[in-house]
Amino acid sequence: MNLRALVPFSGRGNLARPDFSLFGSLQREVDNLFEEFTRGLGTDGRISTLMPSLDVSESDKEIEIRVDLPGLERKDVDISIENDLLTIRGEKKFETSEDDKAKNYHVRERGYGAFYRVLQLPPGIDASKVQATMSKGVLTIAIPKPAQSAAKKIEVKEAA
Repeated sequence: MNLRALVPFSGRGNLARPDFSLFGSLQREVDNLFEEFTRGLGTDGRISTLMPSLDVSESDKEIEIRVDLPGLERKDVDISIENDLLTIRGEKKFETSEDDKAKNYHVRERGYGAFYRVLQLPPGIDASKVQATMSKGVLTIAIPKPAQSAAKKIEVKEAA
C-alpha cells in the first residue's frame, strides 16, 4: 500500500494537488485495500488465499450457483452440503518450472492457494438431487428447490 498517497502533503512539505477532494486519495487507497483483501492476493505475490467470484440465481424450480475457477479442473474442486450449508473447496497449485527460476518477474498477480466458499441454503434441500458441472473454468451447481408445503387450516375444537 502506498502510504504517501494517504497524506495530503508531498514529500517536500507542499500541498499535494487533490483530485476532487482532500480525502480522494485516501478513499482510493481504502478501496484498493478492500479489493486486494477480497481478491486474496498475498504479500509475496505467489501463494495466497483465493476468493473465487460467484453468481447465485433462482428460478421457480432451482437455485443455480456459478463459480469462476479459472485454471482448475473438476478433480481440484470439492463440494459438500451439511446442515443447509453448501461448501465449495479447492486449491490452485503454484506452477513452477526450471524456466521460471531463470526469469526475473516484474509483476505476479495470479493467485494460488487453497480456497473455500460457504453458502447458506434454504431448509429442506435434498442433497442427493444437487448436480454440479464444470466447463471452461466455470463451476455450475444446480440445486432443486424443496417442494413448498401447502398451508393447512387447523380447526379449533371445543375443549372437553
